[in-house]
Amino acid sequence: MFFDTHTHVNFSAFAKDAEEILNRAQKDTWLINVGTQLDTSTQAVEIAKRFETGVYAAIGLHPIHTYQQTVDEEETHFKTREEHFKSEAYEQLLTEKVVAVGECGLDYFRLPPDNKESAKVKQKQSFVSQLNFASKHGLPVIIHCRDAYEDLAEVIKSEYQGLGVIHSYTGDWAAAKKFLDLGFYVAFNGILTFDKTGRLAEVVRNMPSDKILSETDAPYLTPPPFRGKRNEPSYVRYVVEKIAEIRGVDPAAAEELTFNNACKLFNIKQ
Repeated sequence: MFFDTHTHVNFSAFAKDAEEILNRAQKDTWLINVGTQLDTSTQAVEIAKRFETGVYAAIGLHPIHTYQQTVDEEETHFKTREEHFKSEAYEQLLTEKVVAVGECGLDYFRLPPDNKESAKVKQKQSFVSQLNFASKHGLPVIIHCRDAYEDLAEVIKSEYQGLGVIHSYTGDWAAAKKFLDLGFYVAFNGILTFDKTGRLAEVVRNMPSDKILSETDAPYLTPPPFRGKRNEPSYVRYVVEKIAEIRGVDPAAAEELTFNNACKLFNIKQ
């Protein structure tokens, strides 16, 4: 069994065929739908409740949704609205199917050019609020980080004592070690399959076996052989196969390893 620890079938990209996508995943893939604001978190929980097992939810506020801006990148185009993390609202979503808080964190890649420092302050305030929320409810965190690994490590070190995962990791081995020293897991997705720098391969080779996770971040970051098409949870197998190739192990062993690691971090019974 595979485990996609970070996907977004709760997003509008799957509005027309979410059930088909989820049913296809159920054949060999467990997954966590991850919220990025209150409405997508709510949707993630509603989806998880429809499945007895294999489909779970994370609830949280993404750093880019802490202020209003337009996001225009190769794989995504949308406008954000300013939202504040209100613990009372998120507490209403808590059920046994909610296995994490997130995705939360820091994103210095997408900052408004006329107000960068103010945006960073809002991101950090929201991040700390969610770390406190996770601690209060005994949940791990799913962390988004882009161009902010140094600041992220400092915030975690000073504000959080719990467990979590750095999702969609793109940093180097030196940065990864900082998070591992804090007890965190590190997750890899389709980027690993088409990264030509060799940096991620080095990280995967050096990762302790009990801290490595697989994910898709669907509908984004689609791995070969489906590059250019919408990603989905069942494609996490190609990430796991790449992890196996880099680490020189049997694909079945990498599948079992990443699945067991996910269940351990998110306290999911197999």
